[in-house]
Amino acid sequence: MIHLIGISGSLRSASFNTALLRTAAELMPAGATLDVHTLHGVPLYDADFEEADGIPGPVAALKEAIATADGVILGTPEYNNGIPGVFKNAIDWASRPPEDSARVFKDRPFAIIGASPGGFGTILSQNHWLPVLRTLGVDLWRGGRLLVSHAGKVIGEDGKVIDQDTRDKIERFIAGFVSHVADRGSAKST
Repeated sequence: MIHLIGISGSLRSASFNTALLRTAAELMPAGATLDVHTLHGVPLYDADFEEADGIPGPVAALKEAIATADGVILGTPEYNNGIPGVFKNAIDWASRPPEDSARVFKDRPFAIIGASPGGFGTILSQNHWLPVLRTLGVDLWRGGRLLVSHAGKVIGEDGKVIDQDTRDKIERFIAGFVSHVADRGSAKST
């Protein structure tokens, strides 16, 4: 069984990116699961706080979810043509302390998806994730992009993706990523 986690980079209750990840969870191929996580409760990074109190509970939970997953999907919004601060902050926290970063990130398969109310999807924020993920040493899957534009038209008020073409794109994307993760697992066991 392949176990993935999806991390939504939006705190909004009606987040398009959380909806995208929930739809991906519904469309997972046989033999694979996807658990969706949000960033609620993750405080702003503060080295003084870390030194005095260690890693906060919500950060420790996020780190363990990443470290125990076979792969990770980042559902990134795009704020002012870049990565949302709350999302970058959570990944920065998850890389702390530095001596634990490799356990959490090194060679772990990652994929990036995103939905936006604008016409370009989240292409700029997805591109901004590239140097961050490269620095963390993840295995970034480059088998495709999932950019959902005009999200308000394809995601209903109930938080479900209602556009069949978009659902089909999500299903193809997730199947490709799961195949990548499975292939890596096969290569490790030989």
